[in-house]
Amino acid sequence: MLNYKQLHYFWAVAKAGSIIRASERLNLTPQTLSGQIGLLEEALGVALFLRVGRRLELTETGRLALSYADEVFQIGSELEEALRNRPESRSIQFRVGVDDAVPKSIAYRLLTPAMELAEPVRIVCREDKLARLLVELAIQRLDLVLADRPMPAGTNVKGYSHKLGECGITFFAEPRLAAQFSEKWPGILDVAPLLIPGKEAAVRAPLMRWFDIHQIRPRIVGEFDDSALMQAFGQAGTGIFIAPSVIADEVRREHGAIVIGQTDEVTEQFYAISMERRLTHPAVVAINDAAQKELFGNLYAR
Repeated sequence: MLNYKQLHYFWAVAKAGSIIRASERLNLTPQTLSGQIGLLEEALGVALFLRVGRRLELTETGRLALSYADEVFQIGSELEEALRNRPESRSIQFRVGVDDAVPKSIAYRLLTPAMELAEPVRIVCREDKLARLLVELAIQRLDLVLADRPMPAGTNVKGYSHKLGECGITFFAEPRLAAQFSEKWPGILDVAPLLIPGKEAAVRAPLMRWFDIHQIRPRIVGEFDDSALMQAFGQAGTGIFIAPSVIADEVRREHGAIVIGQTDEVTEQFYAISMERRLTHPAVVAINDAAQKELFGNLYAR
């Protein structure tokens, strides 16, 4: 098992740049520090420093170890601060990663139930690519990841995908753009400019298959990883754009767009990915229950 005291000594020397400076800061003798780092290198079976003249330089392995040590002691400082300063009435911190393929309005509606719990919750949101968020989940810097797909097969992260719901997709256009074309649905997709999600979005592949099945040859003028940016271009009249049908009313209201068509043959799915096989975190349970009973349940109950 890793000796964290020895790791701290290594970290202090690496940050200080020399054993002598680190020993002064730690109030230890240089011999003690040198001996402890030697024991750490022996236990790990690798060299962490190289002596160049009177200086110490990190080896490649040492630089890797330092990056991990930075995270270890940063988390340790955060833990100490949280425990030392936590009043009894302090809110629960709920750390959520949102895959940037998930529409922001969907993320908001999924997370809202967590804010309505009896015990106060403070949500900390991070938006990033799914692969990077899963790494953060694995080292417990996130409690939950919201994504438009389950955890990819072969991912070296132990986690569980909980399906929150799914819905079809709706096509929208700015009114003046729609008025330029006389074709009806879905023929308008053959002639009007179209904005589509980027290649990393889970809905992209089934959408392209749907075009092929219905012999639609769209004139694609833009691809977007960020759905909010795609909707902004759509609102400006750049092209027809899509959004999950569950937020169709919201898109019409906020973007002044009109619905030109809808299909349930292409669906968008949304998942909560956690380290828990059985959901126990109260905020995650609230999100899961509200998504299945209200957000997506109501779509098909209407």
